[in-house]
Amino acid sequence: METIYDHLNSINDNLDNNIYLQALNSAKSGIIITDNRQPDNPIIYCNKSFEEITGYLHNEIIGHNCRFLQAQDRTQPEREMIKDAVKNGKECHLEIRNYRKNGTLFWNELIISPVRNKEGEVTHFIGVQNDITDRKKAENELREEKASAEKKILERTKELHDNEAFLSSIIQTVRESLLVLDSDYKVLSANTHFLNSFKVTPEDTVGKILFELGNHQWDIEPLKELLTKILPTNNPVIDFEVEHDFPYIGRKIMLVNAYRVEFEGQYKDRILIAIEDITEKKEIDRRKDDFLSIASHELKTPLTTIKGFVQLLKRMAPEEASDKFLTTLDKVSVNVERLNNLISELLDTSKIQSGNIEIHNEPFKIDTLIRDTVENLSLATDYKINISSNTNATIFGDELQISQVINNLISNAIKYSPGSDKIDVYCNRVGHFVKVSVTDYGMGISPQDQSKIFERFFRARDIQKKFPGMGIGLYICHEIIAKHNGTLWVESEIGAGSTFNFTLPIIKENRNGR
Repeated sequence: METIYDHLNSINDNLDNNIYLQALNSAKSGIIITDNRQPDNPIIYCNKSFEEITGYLHNEIIGHNCRFLQAQDRTQPEREMIKDAVKNGKECHLEIRNYRKNGTLFWNELIISPVRNKEGEVTHFIGVQNDITDRKKAENELREEKASAEKKILERTKELHDNEAFLSSIIQTVRESLLVLDSDYKVLSANTHFLNSFKVTPEDTVGKILFELGNHQWDIEPLKELLTKILPTNNPVIDFEVEHDFPYIGRKIMLVNAYRVEFEGQYKDRILIAIEDITEKKEIDRRKDDFLSIASHELKTPLTTIKGFVQLLKRMAPEEASDKFLTTLDKVSVNVERLNNLISELLDTSKIQSGNIEIHNEPFKIDTLIRDTVENLSLATDYKINISSNTNATIFGDELQISQVINNLISNAIKYSPGSDKIDVYCNRVGHFVKVSVTDYGMGISPQDQSKIFERFFRARDIQKKFPGMGIGLYICHEIIAKHNGTLWVESEIGAGSTFNFTLPIIKENRNGR
C-alpha cells in the first residue's frame, strides 16, 4: 500500500502531475502532515500558507513537532487536548495561541484529523490551521465597546498624554541615539545622545526631513527603502546594519531599529528610530578574530612537533619502564591531543568568521557515516550508544564536516550527562530531509540558555563551573549545518536531558533509486 510519504514524493518528483501539490499550496489555510509512526510525530509536509502564517521557512519546519509553535507558552489546556487526540487517534477542533518566527502572537484555529491504514492504525495526522487573530481582536473590541463613550474618551485622552510624556522621557534619558519621526519622516524629536553623537544641533535636526539632514548623510538608499517600503506594512526594521561616512565624526557602523508607534488623534503614526553605534565593537571583534587566527596558527606548529616527540617517546619506551612512566606518557599524549582539538576548533571558528571555511561536497550515505562515527567514539567511552538509522538516504555535502558535527553532539551528550550511561542516536526521513537526533539523559539546559547556546563563546554559568570548554563547538556545528542548507536546534528540560536535532536535504532520487 502506497503511504502518504510515497505519494508526496511521487507528486514532488513528477512535475507534470503536480495538481495535488498545487491544490494544497493554493489553499488559504495552513496545512501540515505529520508521521505518527516516527518518534515525536514529526512534520513531514507543509504547504505555502503554513509558511506564510508562521513566518518559518520550509526547512525550519520539517522534522519539528507541531508544539514548537507554542514556544514557551506551554500551560495552555489546549496542548493537553492535542496530546490526547494524537494519543487516541481522534479528531479535534480547537483554538490555541501560537507564535510566529519573529515572536509575535497569533490565534490559530486548528483542526486535526487522523489518517488510518487498512488495518485501522493511525499512520499520519493532517492539521489544518487558520489565522483568526483578527476575529479575536474584533471580539475583544466588541467587549470593550460596552463601556460608556464618555469614560472611554477621558481614559484614552489621559492615556495619550501619559504615553507622549513617557515616550519623551525615554528619548531624553536613554543612552542610545533616538529619533521620533512623523508619517512624512520629519524629525519631531531627537534626544541628547543623538545630537552629541552626530555633532548636530536641535535647530539643524528638529522639523527637518530625515533624509535631508545636514549634507544628506542619512539619505542612505537601503535604509530609505526599509523605512519607506517595509515599515508602512507594519513590519519593524530590526538590527539593520548601516555603514556610512558622517561629517565631523568619520565612518560609523550602526545598528538601526525602527518601529511604527500607532497612537490616535494628534499623535497618530509616529516612527521611533533607535541607533546603536557598533563601530568600536566591530573593531574589537575584528581584532579578536585576527588574534585567534594568528595565535591558532602559531600554536599549531610547535604542538605538532610536541605531538611527534610524544609518539616517538612511546615507541622508544624501554621494556623496563615503570607503570608510572607509561601512565604519565599516556596522560601527556591525551592532553596534547585535547589541546590540538581546541586549536583546531579555534581555527575553524576563525575560518567561519572570515568566510574562508572550505566545504568539499560529495554524495555520501548518512547511515554509514553515523555508524562509523559512533563506532569510533564507542572505543573511547563506557557509554552505551544506541543507533537507529536505516534511511538509505544519500546526502550531498562534506562528509568530514558532518561527521565532526555528529562527533561533537555525541561527545557533548557524554560530557554533560555524568549520571547516565546511555546515548540514543536516531536518524529518519522527514519529507525530503533526514533528521538526526542525539539524546542524552543528563542535566538538561534551561530555556533562557537554549536561545543562546549556538552563539560563539557562549557557556551557561552552571556548566562553566563544572565542565571545561570554550563554547565554540556548538557554534561550529550550527554554521556547518547552515552551510549544508539544514537547521540545528535543541529540545531540553532541566534534569530531564537534552535532544539535539539537525536536518539535511536528501539528494533527489530517480525512479531507479539512484
